Amino acid sequence: MQKAEIIAPAGNIASLKAAVDSGADAVYLGFNDDTNARNFEGLNFTLKELESGIRYVRDKGRKFFVAVNTFPQMDTCPKWHASVDSAVRLGADAVIIANLGILRYARDKYPDANLHLSTQASSSNYESINFYKKQFGIKRVVLPRVLTVGEIKELRARTDVEIEVFALGGLCINIEGRCYLSSFVTGVSTNTSGVCSPSRFVRFNGLPDGGMTISLNNVLLNRLAKGESSPYPTCCKGRYLMPDGKTGYAIEDPESLNVLRIVPDLIEAGVAAFKIEGRQRTRTYVAAMTGVLRESVDAYYKDPSAYAVRPEWSAKTIAAFEGSRETLGSYLVK
Repeated sequence: MQKAEIIAPAGNIASLKAAVDSGADAVYLGFNDDTNARNFEGLNFTLKELESGIRYVRDKGRKFFVAVNTFPQMDTCPKWHASVDSAVRLGADAVIIANLGILRYARDKYPDANLHLSTQASSSNYESINFYKKQFGIKRVVLPRVLTVGEIKELRARTDVEIEVFALGGLCINIEGRCYLSSFVTGVSTNTSGVCSPSRFVRFNGLPDGGMTISLNNVLLNRLAKGESSPYPTCCKGRYLMPDGKTGYAIEDPESLNVLRIVPDLIEAGVAAFKIEGRQRTRTYVAAMTGVLRESVDAYYKDPSAYAVRPEWSAKTIAAFEGSRETLGSYLVK
């Protein structure tokens, strides 16, 4: 049985090195433009910056995947084509793509390229996955975070496409990035520009009592008391005035995904790779989450019957997560 891989995020060189040094089998990254779905200011790579990163990855015997996983509009396809060209030219071990047209371009021009289907494609059933394999020769699908372990096992029995799942980090409730909340508030589309709640629209304003307000393009998302923390300000994790006059998280609680206690179930369901969310997060987060997941997966393969979540793993995840609580998402029950 092939050992499940650990795929870690790299939003910059520091995070890339932290991921590799902490035991990632591969890092996933994107170029610093709107062809990737984490196009935050100050993140991602120019072609020149990526050269040193690739050397580091190769020197350590690891892999790198390039995400080209947003959706071109009208006459913008050449920019996405250029990103695919660059990824292949740089020797990417896989190109992660969401859009049908970009998949067709990549397969036609690079018949031997390893193509992965992005979670942005929202492919969550075997008929869809097998369609992508037949038409574009995808080798792996990154599943959206909507399936139970049982459903993943059944899906895996009906396709030979490799299955990659999210294991640690933030959640996206709106069809894995195809959300219009940020677009509605800021005019910048997550789907086409690759960024939810761009930082240039975020404002933190202090209050006389020591608290703070957080707004996105002048839309109030949260009001914090002195000493109170908040996740990154996105519309879905805003705290709003409820019908009873109290404020609360109307759309999504600021929870973080943590599958450590069901790692054996996911591996035995046929999962080929575990993905850590967080290209926009710090190298400290990347190092901690990669290290914890590395130890977890290794512990399972060393002795499946003795597998148990170690207290130090839980301590590290709680310290690093943006949410105050952990969740298994939909993996056990919807």
